[in-house]
Amino acid sequence: MRTYKLTIAYDGTRYQGWQRQGNTGNTIQGILEEAVSEETGYETEVNGSGRTDAGVHARGQTASIVLPGRITEAEFTWRLNDRLPADIRILRTELVKNGFHARKSASGKVYEYHVDTGERPDVFTRRYCYHFPHFLDLDAMREAAGYLTGTHEYAGYTDKKGEKSTRRTIYDIMISGQGSRLVIEYNGTGFLYHMVRILTGTLLETGTGQRLPGEAAAALRTKDRRQAGFLAPARGLFLREVRYD
Repeated sequence: MRTYKLTIAYDGTRYQGWQRQGNTGNTIQGILEEAVSEETGYETEVNGSGRTDAGVHARGQTASIVLPGRITEAEFTWRLNDRLPADIRILRTELVKNGFHARKSASGKVYEYHVDTGERPDVFTRRYCYHFPHFLDLDAMREAAGYLTGTHEYAGYTDKKGEKSTRRTIYDIMISGQGSRLVIEYNGTGFLYHMVRILTGTLLETGTGQRLPGEAAAALRTKDRRQAGFLAPARGLFLREVRYD
């Protein structure tokens, strides 16, 4: 048996998220499993590095598959892409050590959230960024981001109750803007359900003056979701990279 790592890009606009679901075949994992199984001739499980919500995009999602024999990686990638819709692409296939698992072996992830602050939504990027036509105080947002980095209990920054552990580490939150375009980059060990989108809503509310920078710490301290910001829309979020030691 041999283990392979797939690096995948997809436009999540028309999909019900990554995870396979029993009531719909319109998921990234489900479509990938169908394509891989058709190519190999037998049912093959595709294990992703984690779930992305409906409407969320990926530039560098990863998945692992186990096959009984050796394949030619480049040819296998080409043949898979020939079976996949145009908004899902395998960027590369790599032979890795047996025991590798895309989720369990991951050491960190990088997400990007894209915001358009222009008066009107950009014609060409409106499906891939959140139109938020407000002046933003980037210095205040960066100050708030400082409270959110580090190792914390992020129970107040998730919409899923009953998580076994809400302790995560965010190494850095980078906020960069040029003209009406804003990108917020999150680099951490892992992220909870809706966590990046809630962090983004909190920072945007700080940028418009709706909350003070120090208030970002309130949801960390109280673990109360009501102390955090709004849930930013899925369309602005990209999984950029999954990191492995």
